[in-house]
Amino acid sequence: MDLMEKDRVLKVRKLLMMSAKKRIPLSKIYHCRLLFGIPEDFRDRICKYPDYFRVVVEDDGKRILELVDWDPLLAVSALERDFVVDEDRVKKAFKFPINHGKDLNLDEDDERKMNLLNTLPLVSPYSDGSELKLWSLEAEKYRVGLLHEFLSLTLEKRASIHHIVEFKEEFSLTKHTYQMLSKQPRTFYLAGTEMNWAVFLKDAYTNDGVLMENDPQVLFNEKLYRYAQMKDMEGNPVIDNSSFED
Repeated sequence: MDLMEKDRVLKVRKLLMMSAKKRIPLSKIYHCRLLFGIPEDFRDRICKYPDYFRVVVEDDGKRILELVDWDPLLAVSALERDFVVDEDRVKKAFKFPINHGKDLNLDEDDERKMNLLNTLPLVSPYSDGSELKLWSLEAEKYRVGLLHEFLSLTLEKRASIHHIVEFKEEFSLTKHTYQMLSKQPRTFYLAGTEMNWAVFLKDAYTNDGVLMENDPQVLFNEKLYRYAQMKDMEGNPVIDNSSFED
């Protein structure tokens, strides 16, 4: 946790930069801390970074984490970085089809080129999505791009509906998030039912469902799980859960 502190600070800064008012309740970050590898005592650790964060206590006692400094170098999404490396892949990542008034009898390549006019440019997740017209194409591009960036910040490039709903107000999301993501099967994989689902970034996984780049915290957790499942020669667990109480 100590070695990864700078990376976790960067993740929280980017989350705040994506939020509509550059502020998120501390309780929401705490509830989702494991998703990003944020330590249990992060509320104490943020006091070390007054140039980045400010804690405001509202009248009802709610503690809000606010962004102090906007860094344009951080306001670059993973998609924008990928576009520089593999422009063609990013162009194919999303599809916002044009509704034609009549059948244009286009072949697949021409249909893709026409739909590409609607796909790019995407709307930066670091822009203020709350100012966009709710059901406009730009707003949908913004929400799709924001959730892609949100997932890219997670340890395992995935999140459950409960994680996403936690930030619904801050990220200007709608109740139709599941349907929106289901229209982008090239980029997102949805598992579970519509009422209880998880979403994965497909490009972060192999065809066998193995995460390609592992955060050090993920590797540590996997070692810990394997150690907890080890048994001695007589079939008894080497350790039990009480060993982890501290």
